[in-house]
Amino acid sequence: MTKVPKYWNKAKIYLSKKDKIISRLIKLYKSPSETILTSRRDIFFSLCKSIIGQQISVAAANSVFLKFKRKCKNKINAKTVSKLTSSEIKKCGLSRQKVLGIKSLAKQFKSKSFNPRLISNMNDEEAIIYLSSLRQIGRWSAEMILLFTYNRSNIWPIQDIGLLRAISKNYKKKYLPPKQFVELLKKRFSPYCSVATWYLWRSIDPEPIQY
Repeated sequence: MTKVPKYWNKAKIYLSKKDKIISRLIKLYKSPSETILTSRRDIFFSLCKSIIGQQISVAAANSVFLKFKRKCKNKINAKTVSKLTSSEIKKCGLSRQKVLGIKSLAKQFKSKSFNPRLISNMNDEEAIIYLSSLRQIGRWSAEMILLFTYNRSNIWPIQDIGLLRAISKNYKKKYLPPKQFVELLKKRFSPYCSVATWYLWRSIDPEPIQY
């Protein structure tokens, strides 16, 4: 894991002044027990984990990913994954579509038809579109990659069930929270939506998420 994002402490001060709820959550999860958003800086690893985690619980995703990791002999890279058969990957607990997504990912990384180095020079929306060109990677998965792998500061994943649940819980709104209210929060938290998202997630799941 890498160091804490440079903007993190500045973002906490900014958000604490902007919103009483986030201020309370930041204090609640402060050091020494505080867990900070960090990055593995391994986009292939993170993309595989993102595909595996689609539309299942965090606990289920972790279980399937552990089996997948063992199948890869702890070396999750394009070369290793490309050697696995679809049947071997499926036995880890993956659906047919997820298997196809991971196999396609390995192929594109090996052939270099997808170049992750380009993402650093893209803005958030450009990067989301580029990542979404990969099979089985939609907007939500692309946003998770930008948040967890690239540590972009202003990601607000409004398709994320966990975030929407956290907004409903902390702001006393029905589920699903009104779209206008979610947009209002985005404006309030910008340019540090990623940090607000992190603390809102923590409020419903003490176990920090990593990709």
